[in-house]
Amino acid sequence: MESYSTVKVIGEGSFGRAVLVQTKNSKEKWVMKEIRLPQAQRREAALLASMKHPNIVAFKDSFEDNGHLYIVMEYCSGGDLLQRIRQQKGTLFSENVILRWFAQMCLGAQHIHDKRVLHRDLKSKNIFLTTHGTVKLGDFGSACILKSCSGEGYAHSYVGTPYYVSPEIWDSQPYNNKSDVWSLGCVLYELCTLRHPFQANSWKSLILRVCRGAYTPIPSHFPYELHYLIKHMFKTNPRDRPSIHTILNSHRASRLLCKHLHVEVPSGACSLRGVLSSGGAGHGVTQGKRDRKRWERDPPERLWSLLEKVHLSMAFKTYTIDRADAGPLLGPLVTDQPDVPDCPAEIRTDCSRLEPRSDDEDTDFEEDCPADWIAELERMVT
Repeated sequence: MESYSTVKVIGEGSFGRAVLVQTKNSKEKWVMKEIRLPQAQRREAALLASMKHPNIVAFKDSFEDNGHLYIVMEYCSGGDLLQRIRQQKGTLFSENVILRWFAQMCLGAQHIHDKRVLHRDLKSKNIFLTTHGTVKLGDFGSACILKSCSGEGYAHSYVGTPYYVSPEIWDSQPYNNKSDVWSLGCVLYELCTLRHPFQANSWKSLILRVCRGAYTPIPSHFPYELHYLIKHMFKTNPRDRPSIHTILNSHRASRLLCKHLHVEVPSGACSLRGVLSSGGAGHGVTQGKRDRKRWERDPPERLWSLLEKVHLSMAFKTYTIDRADAGPLLGPLVTDQPDVPDCPAEIRTDCSRLEPRSDDEDTDFEEDCPADWIAELERMVT
């Protein structure tokens, strides 16, 4: 801590705050994230922060002080995509800018998915730009690691920002890497239109629009492949959504993205091979897999009635709602205390998970004893 001097507080993250600092010797600027996590969860936070990729905010250092974990990260002086969208003041981005940024988002997302990590809070505010225009994914405070391929890892909470949350989460179904794809689809739509795809005047309308995949098409001057890609990223059934690997390698839109991709994607990968009407994994891939488990829940009216008195502006905030047996629920709707993450008490690292992989399989997070997160939300706001 003595090596850095504080410049200013630049924001609040999922589990702490972000401070712009500079080293006392070189005056180089960095972002220091102060994370308020229980001791058992700090190793996982450090692991997430240390992932190395050109399109992920770089890790510099981590240390503990006064009961907090501090992670020193790369400072992206270009700000976040939400700021850039607002700066446009109604002037649409060019197709090349959109595709260049989106291709880099996909490369970063593919890297974390290859390591069996879900970001769970991808949104324009969590995607950053460097001075030279490189896009980097950041804020992994809500991310979740699947411990192994054998199903040891489970997601025990609803996590995300409601305007970017996929239909399966609203419908209390297990979620996987395709939920991140939905969120990236929301960001891509914002870049094309300067507005959110699912706009509404009430929570009920918002949830209905998301669950129906009802959005206004992007402007007609954009190429057909871009329309096609957004349409399939917004498929309400996650099995029909393309994975990031499919988008980069065998989706119709990969032809558009090809010129913005470099060594991360093998040569020849931008052909239109294997293009499917569903835009995702083919039926031959999904045959033989068990149907996605459906949790028994009360009808959507229960959630709608609960949210009637909550202002819709709260839909842009990040929420974590934990298991009912994990203690009292903490979240931004009721207190200013940090959210409690859903990581297990003991961190076990599966080394094989860290090996590079480029397959197209889903990464399902299914619970043996799923939490009724709507009941927890009800206790929180009543």
